[in-house]
Amino acid sequence: MKYLITGGAGFIGSNLVKHLLLEGNEVLVVDDLSTGSKENLKEVEDKIEFIEASSSDCLGLLQVKNIDGIFHLGMPSSSPLYKENHSLTGEAINIFIAILDLAKREKCKVVYASTFSIYNGNPVPFKEDMPVLPKDFYSEARYFMERMAQLYFDLWQVKSIGLRFSSVYGPCEESKKKLANMVSQIIWWMKDGQQPILYGNGKQTRDFVYVKDVVLALCLAMDLKVEQDIFNVGTGESHSFNEVVKIVNDFLGKDIKPKYLANSVQNYVDLHLADTTKAKNVLGFEAKYSLNQGIKEMLKNE
Repeated sequence: MKYLITGGAGFIGSNLVKHLLLEGNEVLVVDDLSTGSKENLKEVEDKIEFIEASSSDCLGLLQVKNIDGIFHLGMPSSSPLYKENHSLTGEAINIFIAILDLAKREKCKVVYASTFSIYNGNPVPFKEDMPVLPKDFYSEARYFMERMAQLYFDLWQVKSIGLRFSSVYGPCEESKKKLANMVSQIIWWMKDGQQPILYGNGKQTRDFVYVKDVVLALCLAMDLKVEQDIFNVGTGESHSFNEVVKIVNDFLGKDIKPKYLANSVQNYVDLHLADTTKAKNVLGFEAKYSLNQGIKEMLKNE
């Protein structure tokens, strides 16, 4: 099979690229390297086709043909980016329309990244049928993408699966820098003997999901016979930032205390937990990595 992966040099994308190659697939990567890095693909650079361009530019200029599926991860993926530049909302939407048009032409399926941010204002655990009340530009862009995917299916039967990722962490996240997941940042600080910086009191919780589990969910979604749907991707367990610090301390044999700073983020989500029932029953997805196991693997590879 031949797959197009937008954002394939990024954090999640590069992990997906390596997995698909191990499974014997051909991979075409499109990435503008805004938050990704060619270093993430260095070990497989001779096994892939790489195009350095934004998803919209590439698909407009080059006639990508004979692909069997599209994994769309190549869009700005952090709320602060949209807060700084509101026009990213339109950019993300236009890129996704280009992706859907390509899938329509190629008669192939799209699996794309959505986000737990759209659950803001709902009680935990988050369920796929909860009302969506976007409270920032980032979540509005993702929700628009979900609605556009449904429209393309209703009008032209373009198959797509949206995955609402919870808090994803793992290797190949260095190029995201300050936008990296808090688990990764805490590990980087503490390995260097520095105090991890936590906003608020550190008691806020996240459903932290290891990137290898996310890759599994992406592949299951591509192979799923269901033609159009939305699924949560999480572990069904939540942990506080303070717990993450304790786990890393235990593995490192240290006792580094966090540094707490005031949290000034508007519409901040304190509690974060996935209801994974639908993903388990329909998608066949169940996270394999606990937070302890994921952190242990990260420390082993750092």
